[in-house]
Parts: sequence; structure tokens; C-alpha cells
Amino acid sequence: MQIETRKELESLPSTVHGGQGWKLDGVEDYSQNLNPFGPPKDLSSILADSVKDTGHYPDADCMSVRKAIAEHYGLGPENVAMGAGSSEIIRNFPQVFIRPGESVLIPTPSFAEYTQQCKIAGVHVDNIILKAENDFRLDRNELFSMLESKHYAALYICNPNNPTGRVEKREKLIEIVRRCDELGTMVFLDETLLSLVADESLVSLSGMVRDFSNLIVAHSFTKSFAIPGMRVGFALANDRIIKEMDKVRLPWNVGTLEQTAAEHLVRYDISYVSEAANTMRRESKVMHSDLEALGFPVGPLSDSFFYFTSVRELGMNGAAFQKAMLREGIMVRDCASFGPGFEDYVRFCVKDSARNRKFVEAVHRVLKSMSD
Repeated sequence: MQIETRKELESLPSTVHGGQGWKLDGVEDYSQNLNPFGPPKDLSSILADSVKDTGHYPDADCMSVRKAIAEHYGLGPENVAMGAGSSEIIRNFPQVFIRPGESVLIPTPSFAEYTQQCKIAGVHVDNIILKAENDFRLDRNELFSMLESKHYAALYICNPNNPTGRVEKREKLIEIVRRCDELGTMVFLDETLLSLVADESLVSLSGMVRDFSNLIVAHSFTKSFAIPGMRVGFALANDRIIKEMDKVRLPWNVGTLEQTAAEHLVRYDISYVSEAANTMRRESKVMHSDLEALGFPVGPLSDSFFYFTSVRELGMNGAAFQKAMLREGIMVRDCASFGPGFEDYVRFCVKDSARNRKFVEAVHRVLKSMSD
């Protein structure tokens, strides 16, 4: 017989992600947006002590870690849904709240998995373009005009946005969520990168999810604690949304070791993340100044801990700059995969002082080789 797949999958491209530098010997990876200080040192012993518990099934309800997360945000466990990374939250959201054939609005450039998972669910995707002349920020008037032009089942917002690094202010986000509520539109707010931003407490809507009927906020331990090999994330929302999300969650979706690690990290190691955020804010200013002094087109100071910049004025596209930096032992992200118009852009992250100097020195050698 001839095997046929769903028509939604016929033209579905595979997604591209950063963080591939670990596969290359002698390469320092600046393409991934992780806590540059690695996992907390006490995590290894916590995991070693928990190996004995892997002989039985994990808690399917993840109750202990949900309580720990809820306490941190001033919520109840009924406001927390667990996932195998935020990627499972992203996958499940359209399965629950968006019917096949309905439309969603997604800014571009942004995280590709939103579009990928919506298309798998048979959902139509419209884009609002984040423009360089507006510093890649959401234009409130344009956004509201699009939201009012037709019915959208959901609006996706990544804050800080990946790959641009721009952070939208809390007041603006609240206005958007409220307008969406009036229009019958859900808001999927991705805050997976926000914990590594020094101003997180002034921006986040996580502690306010009970105030809204249409808001879900995604989080992950991957970025904050530099544990991408452990798949554990969560969503925060009012109890009705969480109940619906739990209906499509895979059984035992978060393993025993992941639950143990997540509970320990959120109870005892949150200060580790805030210290990293403060360090990166200081180092970002130094790195930005040093790159500007070289004549590298770094653009404005980042709101977060990573940069999204065009290398067009160097006479290169993102792929060529990535290749040149690889010759210097540095991996950056070629942003062509974020869509048409971004072939000249690269993304790179801020690390500690010594490694940032290494990055700046590599850029200096690349620029020098171009002028020789």
C-alpha cells in the first residue's frame, strides 16, 4: 500500500536550533542562550543520591516540584503544569486551545517551534514583522490593528524575544493581554529566557497569571540552570487552563531525576540564577563597548544577555561570519533559519569576562583578516 501522511506535514521543514558547538572539538559555543556558568555544583550529588529512585515510576502528577514552583511565584500547584522541557508546553498548547483551521499571530523573527507546532496541529499562522527600524520591538498600533482585522485564536510573545534579545515592558504586555481577552484571543507568553535578565521581577507576568483568563506563561530550567540535557519545563496559568493542558500531557512526562533536580533548584539555587543575570548585565556593557571600539556593527546594547546583529556592512552574510568565527574557535548562530530577510544576521551570547574577551579578540582577528 502507499503510505500517506497528513497534508499539514507535507511541506513542514525541520527546525534549526543553536547549541551545536559541543559537537566540535576546541570550539567555544556562543550560539546557545544558556547560563554561562553551567549547572550549580551541588546538582551532581543531588542526582547521584536520586539514582536509587529510578527503579520505580516517577510521580505522574509531579506534585512536589509543582508545589515548589508555585511557592516561588506566589501561586498554588493548581496553577502549574509540568512538561518535558518548555518544548512540550509549546507542543501541547495548540493541541488544547486552537482548532484546526483557526489562525494564530506570531511575531517574526522569533522561536521557530511556535510555528512548527501550530502547523503540525493544522493551525494557520500569520506573522507580524519585527522591524529593525523599530529596534525589533512589537509595534503596539500595528499589533492591535492586526488583532482586530480578523479573529486570532492565540498570540505568541517571547520575552525576551529569541533571537533579537529585546524585552517588552510589563505595562505593555498587560495592555496586550487585556486587549486580547476582549477579542477572545489567548496569549502564549514565553518567559524561558527571562530569569537570566537582571530586571526579571519588573517584567514578568508569571505571578499574575490568576488575574487573567487568557494567559499562559512558559518556563524552562534548561536556560536558567544550563541543563539542556535534562528535559524539564513548566507552564503557569489559571487553574482552568492548567486542567485542560494536563489532559494532553504524556503519562510520566517528567522523569524522577528531572523532578528531583527541578525541585532542588527552585527551592535552593534560585540565587545562582539571579547572580548570573547580574554578572551578565555588567559584562554585556563591557562586551558591547569593546565590540563597538573594534568597529563591529554590534547594534544597541542588549536588553538581555545575547545579541542579534547584522554583519551586512562587513560584506558578509551570517553563514560567512559563522564560518570565519569557527576558524577562530568560536561558534555563533547563523540566523538565516529565522526566515527571509535575516540571512545577514547572527546571534551570540554574553558569558563571563574572560570568555567575552576571547570572543572580542576573535572578532578583532576576523576584522583584521578582512582588511589585510
